[in-house]
Amino acid sequence: MTGTPPRDDARGRDHADGRARAGGLGDGGGDLVEEYVTELDALLRGPARAKSRLVEEARDGLTETVAAYTREGEPYERAVHRAVAEFGSAQELAGSFQRELTIAQARHTARAVALSAPFLLACWFLVRSTGAPQDSAVLRAAHLLATHLATVAGVAVILAAATLAATGTLARHLPVPHRLPLTVAWTGTTASVSMAVATLALATASFLAESWPLTAAACALAAASHALVAGSARACRRCARLPSGSPVAM
Repeated sequence: MTGTPPRDDARGRDHADGRARAGGLGDGGGDLVEEYVTELDALLRGPARAKSRLVEEARDGLTETVAAYTREGEPYERAVHRAVAEFGSAQELAGSFQRELTIAQARHTARAVALSAPFLLACWFLVRSTGAPQDSAVLRAAHLLATHLATVAGVAVILAAATLAATGTLARHLPVPHRLPLTVAWTGTTASVSMAVATLALATASFLAESWPLTAAACALAAASHALVAGSARACRRCARLPSGSPVAM
């Protein structure tokens, strides 16, 4: 039988279409949600995995809020605007997320230092074990420099371990010091510079050492450690410059 569908069925389909659009599956409302999430993603700085998790949480929360308003009979465009007003602007939300990302980046840098800095100690022992002539002034200088770099590595590891503790188990009971991320950033920077200097020193020593392949391997190890720590320390400095609770300056 032909004719117009029952009015209740038509109204139900319109309501379902509105919910789909509000959830990001249609035009208009979905675009607004994605624009909000894209802006939030551009404002945040920090480790990729942690940042992606926070952005996805914001997207899911906003989509669910829009869907809840549409279930109450709100037109989807209006529901999106109400949900965004409830969440706050992307810059306001970024301000609350950024502190968490800064701590995550500080932990990432501290972990990189804790895993890489001991390689300087290994390089020091490798340099001392080489069989180059002991009257070589260059080799004696390399030994002395390696000793100082080993000291830097030891201090960096202690600070990194303290950071991991302060932002991990202890963070449940004590507030994380506000200046800790900046301290970690410069500790990582110092460690990476030490690794770069160690690379040059070991490269020089390898020409004089009888067991030069061993020293050359230590040189490559120091260079790889420098590359690992330097990038993480640079990212940590960028995050640490952001005021607590404030959005990223674009």
